[in-house]
Amino acid sequence: MHKPYGPYEKYFKRPLDLLCGLLAVIVFWWLYLILIVLGTIFMRGNPFFTQPRPGKNGKIFKLIKFRSMDNRKDKNGNLLPDEVRLNKYGRFLRKTSLDEIPEAFNIIKGDSGIIGTTKKNLDFTGVSLA
Repeated sequence: MHKPYGPYEKYFKRPLDLLCGLLAVIVFWWLYLILIVLGTIFMRGNPFFTQPRPGKNGKIFKLIKFRSMDNRKDKNGNLLPDEVRLNKYGRFLRKTSLDEIPEAFNIIKGDSGIIGTTKKNLDFTGVSLA
């Protein structure tokens, strides 16, 4: 188990993360509402995407983002290729990084922080880049 390195991590990091996460939600509440409505329309349903990610001490949490690809499937029930499912709205979200703003809720919950490494999804955790 990881122990805090110094006073910042021990006493200030979590309160700072919580404050920044809450401020992001309060300041951008209107943007969340707009993107939820637009996402529901353009993504044909649920505007949110969740993905399991490794967090502190390897604990798995669900990262939340705005969906940038719809869930269209072929006649056999398989998802269509990414390039087909990524529409103009999704490309706009990715280009502007607006798909990332729901992560403020992960920060408030304590699953992730404002400062720190971004863990890749679980499919890549065992891959060595060396």
